[in-house]
Amino acid sequence: MALTTGIVGLPNVGKSTLFNAITQAGAESANYPFCTIDPNVGIVEVPDPRLDTLTKMVVPDKTVPTAFEFTDIAGIVEGASKGEGLGNQFLSHIRQVDAISHVVRCFSDDNVTHVSGSVNPIRDIQVINLELILADMESVEKRIGKVEKMARQKDKDALFEYEILTKLREAFENEMPARSVEFTNEQEKLVDGMHLLTQKPVLYVANVGEDEITDVDANDYVQQVREFAKEENSEVIVISAKIEEEIAELEGAEKQEFLDDLGIEESGLDQLIKAAYNLLGLETFFTAGKQEVRAWTIRQGTRAPQAAGVIHTDFERGFIRAEIVSYKDLTDNGSMNAAKEAGKVRLEGKEYVMKDGDVVHFRFNV
Repeated sequence: MALTTGIVGLPNVGKSTLFNAITQAGAESANYPFCTIDPNVGIVEVPDPRLDTLTKMVVPDKTVPTAFEFTDIAGIVEGASKGEGLGNQFLSHIRQVDAISHVVRCFSDDNVTHVSGSVNPIRDIQVINLELILADMESVEKRIGKVEKMARQKDKDALFEYEILTKLREAFENEMPARSVEFTNEQEKLVDGMHLLTQKPVLYVANVGEDEITDVDANDYVQQVREFAKEENSEVIVISAKIEEEIAELEGAEKQEFLDDLGIEESGLDQLIKAAYNLLGLETFFTAGKQEVRAWTIRQGTRAPQAAGVIHTDFERGFIRAEIVSYKDLTDNGSMNAAKEAGKVRLEGKEYVMKDGDVVHFRFNV
């Protein structure tokens, strides 16, 4: 599933350091034969303790986690929407991603120059948000020019689109992103087809100093970002990109020992991966057999045949039934046979909507 979140930020906010951590912690290429990708794309495994539990229960020949992509977007400066700096490159790259992870500098360091001369996370957020709004405004203005004449002639489709475009223009004039505008389901379909930059879902990544990660609530900058994000119903992940770069070089017991020494339950990168995964409306189902225990990614709301197609197109084409047990029911009973005896394993048909954590065996005939 080629969904990706773009890492965005002003210069010197820790964006590149975070991306280095992502690439160092990257998924093993042997598990993903088609992951020969551009240098600015990193594939990471999605951390999921359920996969570890299933592995211990089934003892397969191998275990394969699901993976997720991050794209390192070219840096941005004020005026990007007019082509300043790498503005055009920035905008073209961000159009290609499905969500945005916005890295915000929340640390003070005299040795790391800030592009604006001082640390001010809200100002930094607004610089990037405004550039995206201005780019979207340009797109909307061009479109209005094309449909306005037809709307005046009472063309039904043109009137429908003109209403949407004027709502968007009003929002942009008030420096509000497209995702803040309420639309009906029908209107939403048209807006989605416009591929607006400010329609993409966003989460904020507050980058703090190495000595602040154990008490992030004491960081005033972090509190400012949280308040800002709360207003637009966005999530905030707090990390120290420098520490994440160190953690990414460790494995297993070493990594856990490092986290324990810091008093941290979960690395910031793991939190970011899961938050970005959820932001895109993704969920996980599992297949579990002696040959392989594997996690698979699907969109929320996916029906059983389409989930089968994620594994192989033949599975979808020849779909008959899905033999399904929830992760909780399976682990509560201790084995697939015990779950069957307890009546927890169900046969579901083509209309079944998959749920996060389903453990599945697909029946098909081609």
